[in-house]
Amino acid sequence: MTINERAEVDAPGGDSTGGGVARPGPRAWVVLGLLFCLMVVNFATKVVPALAGDPLMHELGIGTSTFGVVQSSFFWLFAAGAILGGWLATRVSAHRLLAVSAGLWVVSLVPMAWHVGLGTVITCRVVLGFAEGPTVALALQIAHAWFPAERRALPSALIVAGAAVGPLVSAPALNALIARQSWHAAFAVLAVVGTVVALAWAFVGRDGTLAVADAAHPQALPLPERVPVARLLTTPTLVGLTVLALASYADTAVKLSWLPLYFHDGLGYSTATASRLTALPFLAAAISLIGFGVLSRRLTRRGWSLRATRGRLPGILVAVGALGNLLFPLAGRGGPALCLIVLGASLVAAGYGISFAGLSDVVPARQRGLAFGVVTAVYSLGGIIGPAVMGGLVHGSAVPLDGYTRGFLGLGVALLAGGVPALVLVHPERDAARLRAAAEGLSASRA
Repeated sequence: MTINERAEVDAPGGDSTGGGVARPGPRAWVVLGLLFCLMVVNFATKVVPALAGDPLMHELGIGTSTFGVVQSSFFWLFAAGAILGGWLATRVSAHRLLAVSAGLWVVSLVPMAWHVGLGTVITCRVVLGFAEGPTVALALQIAHAWFPAERRALPSALIVAGAAVGPLVSAPALNALIARQSWHAAFAVLAVVGTVVALAWAFVGRDGTLAVADAAHPQALPLPERVPVARLLTTPTLVGLTVLALASYADTAVKLSWLPLYFHDGLGYSTATASRLTALPFLAAAISLIGFGVLSRRLTRRGWSLRATRGRLPGILVAVGALGNLLFPLAGRGGPALCLIVLGASLVAAGYGISFAGLSDVVPARQRGLAFGVVTAVYSLGGIIGPAVMGGLVHGSAVPLDGYTRGFLGLGVALLAGGVPALVLVHPERDAARLRAAAEGLSASRA
């Protein structure tokens, strides 16, 4: 059976045109919708400690420096979970692995529904981070196996958009719940919602087919079935996109952890207003992710190179978004500062989302879970460093706003340093050809 014939057989609910090229059918969009929902809940669990910052610190008797440790503890085993999940995804069903992962992070939320000590809070956050470590990588692996090459940018953007919609939806609702009841109630609600979504995924979600994702579409770059791991992970495209993701994720982690407190303690907004303002950057990010995902797909279909749509476009978006981060701390309180925050968050998120489609362009399908896991592990370092550094800066400043200003300015510099390498290093067409030549040379030498 040929690859194209396999694609037609293995694409549930899909159709084919143009010589057997499979198109995503209704089932693909159902799976993508469930993945999006998982990401929404996933990132809602990340933002709730920031929303509960003041009452949580008061109940535990800790200051901003220790609170920064609590926030960064989520990422202590995040990389280990990402790498382990990526390795397991090459051996077991990604669908089942994601279901187990979702179940575990739901379980880690349950103790937080009662009064607990600092040690329990940190332990729960560490377990949650370990369980959520492979979530993005697994979600992207599954989505990319349901959609052919030229259609991956939009699914990638939608999955990453869940990271923006999670705080957008949860921040106002959870903040109201915290104000009326307690921060424990917010964790209880997230545990219930997470259970529903995790069960829906376990019973309805499915793995896609490698054939559809890899070889069925004529615009897919031809790749060998497998290449040496060291060679794969040092491919310039992977390196450039990983550096971009590292800086982008640090930006996301800091804003998830500290933006509500920045608005409240730094700029003096009320708790309710701070919650609403926190939602604005994430609303803009969700819209930007989808919009630029559609743009990337259309440019690819019109013949633009993958280097342009997967490398230069994300690099430019992150670099321009960095300028927003550099300027808004200097703008003070008011409309101009809010506009700069929204601009920076939306462009950085869009570049981050599009970049993941570029990873699949140069990674053989059977190694995609491992590669995504390693990339996730590396960029998660931004989640460890960013919140902890911000906490230290705020704690060490006589005026909290001064600490926030230094932290966000440093974040802007880091984003510039992350966006520029993508412009230079990301070149999927070149790197796919090099990997193919290296694999052919290795086969010839063995023969």
